[in-house]
Amino acid sequence: MKNIILAASMAAALCVTGAAMAEDADPFQWLEEVEGEKPLAWVKSQNERSLKILQGDSRFADFEGKALAILQAQDRIAAPSFRAGKISNFWQDQVNVRGLARRTTIESYLTDNPSWETVIDVDALSKAENANWVFKGSNCLQPEETRCLVSLSEGGKDAVEIREFDSVSKTFVEGGFRLSNGKQGADWLDADTLFVARDWGPGTMTESGYAYIVKKWKRGTPLESAVEVFRGTQKDVAAAAGIWRDEDGKVQAVIYSRYTTFFESEHSIDTDKGALRLPLPPKATLQTLVARQLVISLEDDWTWDGKKYGKGTLLSFSLDALKKDPQTAKATLVFSPGPRESVEQVSSTRNRLLVAVYENVKGGLYAFNFNGKAWQKTKLNLPANASIGVVSTRNEDDKAFVNVTGFVDPDSLYLGDVTKNDFKRVKSLPPRFDGSNIAVEQHEATSPDGTKVPYFILHRKDMKLDGRNPTLLYAYGGFESPSLPNYSGVTGNAWLENGGVYVLANIRGGGEFGPEWHQAGLKEKRQNIYDDFHAVAEDLIAKKITSSRNLGIMGGSNGGLLVGVAFTQRPELYNAVVCAVPLLDMKRYNKLLAGASWMGEYGDPDKPEEWEYIKKYSPYQNLKKGVKYPEVFFTTSTRDDRVHPGHARKMVAKMMDMGYTVYYYENTEGGHAGSSTNEQRAKSAALQYSYLLMKLKD
Repeated sequence: MKNIILAASMAAALCVTGAAMAEDADPFQWLEEVEGEKPLAWVKSQNERSLKILQGDSRFADFEGKALAILQAQDRIAAPSFRAGKISNFWQDQVNVRGLARRTTIESYLTDNPSWETVIDVDALSKAENANWVFKGSNCLQPEETRCLVSLSEGGKDAVEIREFDSVSKTFVEGGFRLSNGKQGADWLDADTLFVARDWGPGTMTESGYAYIVKKWKRGTPLESAVEVFRGTQKDVAAAAGIWRDEDGKVQAVIYSRYTTFFESEHSIDTDKGALRLPLPPKATLQTLVARQLVISLEDDWTWDGKKYGKGTLLSFSLDALKKDPQTAKATLVFSPGPRESVEQVSSTRNRLLVAVYENVKGGLYAFNFNGKAWQKTKLNLPANASIGVVSTRNEDDKAFVNVTGFVDPDSLYLGDVTKNDFKRVKSLPPRFDGSNIAVEQHEATSPDGTKVPYFILHRKDMKLDGRNPTLLYAYGGFESPSLPNYSGVTGNAWLENGGVYVLANIRGGGEFGPEWHQAGLKEKRQNIYDDFHAVAEDLIAKKITSSRNLGIMGGSNGGLLVGVAFTQRPELYNAVVCAVPLLDMKRYNKLLAGASWMGEYGDPDKPEEWEYIKKYSPYQNLKKGVKYPEVFFTTSTRDDRVHPGHARKMVAKMMDMGYTVYYYENTEGGHAGSSTNEQRAKSAALQYSYLLMKLKD
């Protein structure tokens, strides 16, 4: 098993999203001052203007009420996490708005009405401390898992405060470890020692805003006395120390990592000879430790010890061999995906490696057993043609919770022993909309370069091919993050049951077909992503499913950039756009918050040769007067400290200055997720679907 400390959420696979405009010529740059009095006054006025229209729509109140009921329903599946022999869960509802960290026994959890014990009441804590705390999880010291590092965010930011917590007494430890607010990470080396990566003072954070110096902090000593154990460089994205434990929670290795770009890294293992560099290619990811085998995934082709391995391959190395001499360690093949396959998740139980494999965007789960020489694969007995994800595994044995879902199939939770291949459904989400009349189909569009781009379409079985169906096209297309089938009660209730057609496009840039599908849209190849998206839109129109008059698009973060490019490049194709927490000013994105960390994805706009291709699609720079753009709905959060709210603010201001009608909503908290509470999530969904039906339904 592994625990990697990394500054805030750099490793969370950030869902970010004409002639160049000189920086000093940008009249709206003042809106980048996030908490400035003038920018906040502007935000308030834009919120009031847009909310008056959108909340005034006759459907809004009904949508908001139904969405909130779905989000706060007591019959939701409480996501389980194995911890200290019990089941832990974080829960939000109408009473516990900010949430409860709670636990129960496994036996109780499997009943219809578990008996929960509250461990942390975030609402009570927020009230007592006059703060808007958002729970960002806890990291507990194995194997007892009674001492935990709890992360709390003010308003949902990536920056967190970290406090030591005793889960037995259910109190924060007086005089215990505590780290003030920042983009940081910490992990237990032992009961009295932490590895900490954080801001240590001027010049100790990377240009991306993450830590590159890791220190060892001993209990009872001032933080200032912590001893440096590893450092990267200020040009890196981040640095980290990974503490790798066996199935009994004992530390087996410490691996130091430099993330030189978002997709490239260098790793060194700590030995009695000092830190030894692991012989891995830059594009390789350390996944998990099981059977004393360190499992890695390759994001690029690699030749090692005379053997060639392709992108997306899983390999393992003996941990003992790596610690002895990394340069002579032998690689063992775990799994090599086919041309339309991808590895979407890797985890482990006590004795088994678990790998979720998708073929043509349909999932299956496999267990791998290492017999000392090779890996043996077994497909687990779970529903086929579904989205499958491991929710939690247990170190003590080989039990795992697995979630199975689909577009019209509500989530089901399975519990099983992977060594026995025996799984039983233990929880099911009740239907939130009538899916009996909804057809799910998979089609392909052809991009201009001939690439076949799959997409899913959900529609009423009696849909008429008259080109008038209100249709919502969603995609992401970046950071090797796949868009997989999932069940959304809110979308089903507000969109499908109102006659809407929903489309999920698996465009390049994502991870649906592994690293190669992602790399086909990197940097100078990025137009492939946007061409794929346009091709799906054109295919929908050609099939008479919809028309440009009835076609809307939605995307968030990097997907917000996607739809921003879509409506500026092909305004005639789309009549509604929901552009959420987006990147839009690609001339300055690398100077705003975590933007510099994504130059491996988009390129460096400060290099003239790279700006040449970036400027061709950057939405902010490509706005023009006199074009018939759709009336776009932009959303963001004041508390987003990952993708700067200035992107959305400036785009709105510039479009309004050009005379265009736009809508804007900036939540005052929520971080990059846009919302922190169920009430905020319901409001956001209701605003979006009211806007979409207002624009797309005849």
